[in-house]
Amino acid sequence: MRLLTLTLATAALIAPIASANAAPPVRAGILQCQGGQNVGFVVGSVTSLECVFRSEGRRPEPYIAKVQRIGLDLGVTEQTQLQWAVNAPTSRLGRGELAGSYGGVGANASIGIGGGGNFLVGGPANAYALQPISLQGQTGLNVTAGIAGLELQPFYGNGPRRHARRHHRRG
Repeated sequence: MRLLTLTLATAALIAPIASANAAPPVRAGILQCQGGQNVGFVVGSVTSLECVFRSEGRRPEPYIAKVQRIGLDLGVTEQTQLQWAVNAPTSRLGRGELAGSYGGVGANASIGIGGGGNFLVGGPANAYALQPISLQGQTGLNVTAGIAGLELQPFYGNGPRRHARRHHRRG
């Protein structure tokens, strides 16, 4: 399923994204992500990231991301920081609206300190584009190049809310 999503997102990246009648996408905000250690498995890797979507006039919105790569991926990184400009059909997004599957291409390298970039499209109706604002920052020893997939989910705190129950003792 994830490979199919990644393949479709890559096809969407290669094909023309907008039709002649569609409104051009606008900058909706910035998605900043950071994560810990990642180990490459030669032909791919999986990394978990904590993200925050920031948009003018609203509170920062937390997300959890899982990044999967298919292609050359060798080495280990200790820390990773990514920052994307979020382009969307409108500048006003609802809470959790960025959630979904994204796919595209990416490359990076590190010897001590390094960088790279990932261009991704996807989300609801493939209407969103995540464009790197600056180089990905990371520390470690690695080299990667290939297709990248991102699963983005809203983060609602430490888990489901629990309602406290009070027991009354009959006397």
